[in-house]
Amino acid sequence: MTLEQLRIFVAVAERQHVTRAAHDLRLTQSATSAAIAALEARYATKLFDRIGRRIELTDTGRLFLVEARAVLAQAAAAEALLDDLAGLTRGTLSLAASQTVANYWLPPFMHRFRKLYPGITLQLSIGNTEQVAAWVNEIAVDLGLVEGEVVNPMLSINPIATDDLVLVASPQHVWAHAEKITPEDLVATPWVLREAGSATRAILEGVLTRYGFSIADCTIALELPSNEAVLTAVADGAGATIVSEVAARARIKAGSLLSRDIGLPRRRFYSLRHKERSLTGAQRAFLDLVTHDVGQPQAPAE
Repeated sequence: MTLEQLRIFVAVAERQHVTRAAHDLRLTQSATSAAIAALEARYATKLFDRIGRRIELTDTGRLFLVEARAVLAQAAAAEALLDDLAGLTRGTLSLAASQTVANYWLPPFMHRFRKLYPGITLQLSIGNTEQVAAWVNEIAVDLGLVEGEVVNPMLSINPIATDDLVLVASPQHVWAHAEKITPEDLVATPWVLREAGSATRAILEGVLTRYGFSIADCTIALELPSNEAVLTAVADGAGATIVSEVAARARIKAGSLLSRDIGLPRRRFYSLRHKERSLTGAQRAFLDLVTHDVGQPQAPAE
């Protein structure tokens, strides 16, 4: 039994889906299935029942999941201890961030951290808020930084910055000449959105709920995997969207996007870490850096 097999087992068990686990772990589906099959063959036991295209944990699998999580947490703590003993002169700090955080807010902090601690190697994975929380929960990364709210009793979740949101559409959109945008207008227009699990999509869902509507009442013209793809489609007239103001700022200034005020709430950025993992020196130093120098996201230079 290897730590990699345990990590794969935990990911599959939590999702009850091999393909999704493989995607989130950045492995092939065949490698993920082979790791589970090797565990079951080695100990002559079934960890999952295959029911059609679904899988679910057996009683043995549920008991084993508790122990597997504990072993992974202990292994991570042992590795962190060795890095701490080096006094921040060597080691690796793995980060995961959602797109707005990763593209506009995080890089300057990573640069400052590397200047302060050149012996610490920084690694960054990018996903949506849901994916980042899953990676932290699985101890696949040390720290997560996201722009959406997360509810997970296994994670320590702390606010670290704020971010303004903006409603944008093409300058040729009917809203360009509307005196006021009503809740009914929001439902009537096509939308270009990020995938389910992204924080910006959740903001729209929250706005609609406030007015008694849901995302199901809207027409989703396009669902795209990145903020830049969303903004390009919106500028071309595909529909409206809600994004971080810093992501849309250059396009609004250039006139390729129209912004309208509908009283969107200011959201927070959060740091995530696993509660069962000891806070290492590198993690503490990075969190101190971002929380003691909190500021609004800055747009990249034009």
